[in-house]
Amino acid sequence: MNNLLKKAKEILNNGDVVAIPTETVYGLAANAFDKKAIQKIFDIKNRPLYNPLIVHIKSIDTLEAVAKDIPPMAIKLAETFWPGPLTLVLPKKEIIPEIVTSGKNTVGVRVPAHPLTQELLHKLDFPLAAPSANPFGYISPTTAEHVKKQLGDKIQLILDGGNCEKGIESTIIGFENNKPILYRVGAISKETIENCIGAIEVKNKAAASPDAPGMLSKHYSPKTKFEISNNIEESIRINSNKNVGCILFKKPKFELSNQHCILLTKNQNLEEAASHLYAAMHQMDNKKLDLIIAEKFPEIGIGVSLNDRLQRAQETTF
Repeated sequence: MNNLLKKAKEILNNGDVVAIPTETVYGLAANAFDKKAIQKIFDIKNRPLYNPLIVHIKSIDTLEAVAKDIPPMAIKLAETFWPGPLTLVLPKKEIIPEIVTSGKNTVGVRVPAHPLTQELLHKLDFPLAAPSANPFGYISPTTAEHVKKQLGDKIQLILDGGNCEKGIESTIIGFENNKPILYRVGAISKETIENCIGAIEVKNKAAASPDAPGMLSKHYSPKTKFEISNNIEESIRINSNKNVGCILFKKPKFELSNQHCILLTKNQNLEEAASHLYAAMHQMDNKKLDLIIAEKFPEIGIGVSLNDRLQRAQETTF
């Protein structure tokens, strides 16, 4: 692995991109200070320039290298959840190019927890800007194989760090008038954040010029038609004339004959379901089905985040 890390460092130092594992999803990374390298990320993903990127730093100690005027509440969140799946949107320092922030004066920052990417960051003299390593709008990758299938011919190196532990993107929090705002629900639940800093306003909605990544309605979507169901049995009955695949949270009380089905968790564990959700969506999307039906999650904890991903997938099927 040392040889691969050495190669990754060389590629990044030369102004190119590599795919990296994080605990959330795989990222497409480049030197956050290099405008030309960042442009390559947008080109490879076909990502619109109005959608900002997240900057990944190696530790909380390096936060002030990229951000300024950091609220005490942000420091408290960073000390509690970093390394981990929390992104903080903060006033940016001039060293961060505008292409990273889509022209905004704020930048999303986080410290990833994956040991391989941590090791890479500690070998570099710069932080990494890294959105998810997939074509824009498509399902995020949670394995190196997902990245290879989607972007393998466009990037020199994929650092294989195994399956992503969390399986969905980071929670994003910013600050407006010194008040915390939840811009994107993610791998850390709203309740967990509020246990740390108190009540938080939610602004987790689509925007033409989003304040943070992941706020657009067009996201996380398979190519196969996709819908959410509160009643899987009824949805299957209605679509009995179609070739249907199902993504389930609960084991059904009925027999699913001739159906493609994936049960995300055996004991209705939301964290386990999250870690398997995107992989299940990728698997179903490869089956050339007429329709994928996903069972809605309980609206508690990160179930809210999972339902958010399902909703965006349903609204944005290509």
